[in-house]
Amino acid sequence: MEYLSFSEAMKAEFGGKVYKLSLSSGCTCPNRDGTIGTGGCTFCSEGGSGDFAAPFLPIEEQVAIAKEKVDRKFPKKANKMYMAYFQSYTNTYGDPERLGALFRAAIAPDDIVALSVGTRPDCIPDGMLGILKELNAKKPVFVELGLQTIHERTAEHIHRGYTLPVFCDTYMRLKEAGLRVVVHVILGLPGETEEDMVATCSYLAELPYPPDGVKLQLLHVLKGTQLAEEYASNPFPVFTLDDYCKVVVRCLKVLPKETVIHRLTGDGPKKLLIAPLWSADKKHVMNTLQNYIREA
Repeated sequence: MEYLSFSEAMKAEFGGKVYKLSLSSGCTCPNRDGTIGTGGCTFCSEGGSGDFAAPFLPIEEQVAIAKEKVDRKFPKKANKMYMAYFQSYTNTYGDPERLGALFRAAIAPDDIVALSVGTRPDCIPDGMLGILKELNAKKPVFVELGLQTIHERTAEHIHRGYTLPVFCDTYMRLKEAGLRVVVHVILGLPGETEEDMVATCSYLAELPYPPDGVKLQLLHVLKGTQLAEEYASNPFPVFTLDDYCKVVVRCLKVLPKETVIHRLTGDGPKKLLIAPLWSADKKHVMNTLQNYIREA
């Protein structure tokens, strides 16, 4: 079977590879600051799912540091194109004017061709939506929404802090504003069957506007999280590599062909990773996943 990868989609749109610059907006999260909770989602580390992001410095410094990291990894690539990627915590949770100025500065350089903003669906008021729409008129804006699952029992278990109708309402508002929406789905959440996970992807496929992108994320049990405490006191099953590959294939089969697959598994910092330990060998994981997908 075939799917449309992020790399392929970016090459088709911009004429070459686009590198992500992991940046920080200085935001926190309503599930951490006491607005709706204090511990965050149970799977979320202290880095707020952005453990590889730059520290919160003036945006020009952040961009320069992030570019240096990319250049060290890919030194032979000239004339690189970049995406300004705000991943950690909730990047629309704060003063819209401050965030708008930050995002405008981030995408100002000519070699930064797009903006990606990770957030929660309960944190995009109309004022913030208007700013994102304005930015989208300059360069493409991707809004990444952390859905994780459609199942309310799981959402409560992981302390997500909002219901499915909240996601659906925000998703529609974003799509109707012309923004690109990338939805995060976690595979392997405690208590979920493979059928539950595939059902989440089927729900996304049946929305009135298909998702522009989906990130499939293997559940990582990381040190310092509530999930790690749960795993230690009452161990729940985690995927084997083969079983994870099988469920990814099932999810890809139900998602629309035009939906860009931004991620097939995700990274967890090795120093924090408790389980599944096989996920630390990213090259082997990706090769195995691609073999399963080719043979499907």
